[in-house]
Amino acid sequence: MLKKILLVLGMLSVNLCFALVPVDVNKADQAALDGIKGIGPTTSKAILDERKRAGAFKDWTDFSARVKGIGDKKSANLSKAGLTVNGQSLANAPAAAAAAPKIASAVSLPNVPNGKPDSKQARADVRK
Repeated sequence: MLKKILLVLGMLSVNLCFALVPVDVNKADQAALDGIKGIGPTTSKAILDERKRAGAFKDWTDFSARVKGIGDKKSANLSKAGLTVNGQSLANAPAAAAAAPKIASAVSLPNVPNGKPDSKQARADVRK
């Protein structure tokens, strides 16, 4: 039982090491590209086909322009996941928290007891 636990822990640590290593889109094979979160077999094949057709990607703009389905948002996510183009991660990848401001409520209720308007006046205030 102890051997199984140690084996599982060893395999997890090896997988973690691979996840932290950046993958260059110009040097990676299909297996390495598939290991990046957000890239599946279809996208990795499209990347490899485009690289074979037109040569190495110059930069992130070139990469997103040539590979169908890769836009600004997906480029930022792939860069965060460890993908690089010529060893460079995407410089202007937006922070996840700054991407969309959170709105607490579209309508604020007037100051009423228990948060429930119980009079015609309170309902009229909400409609304003």
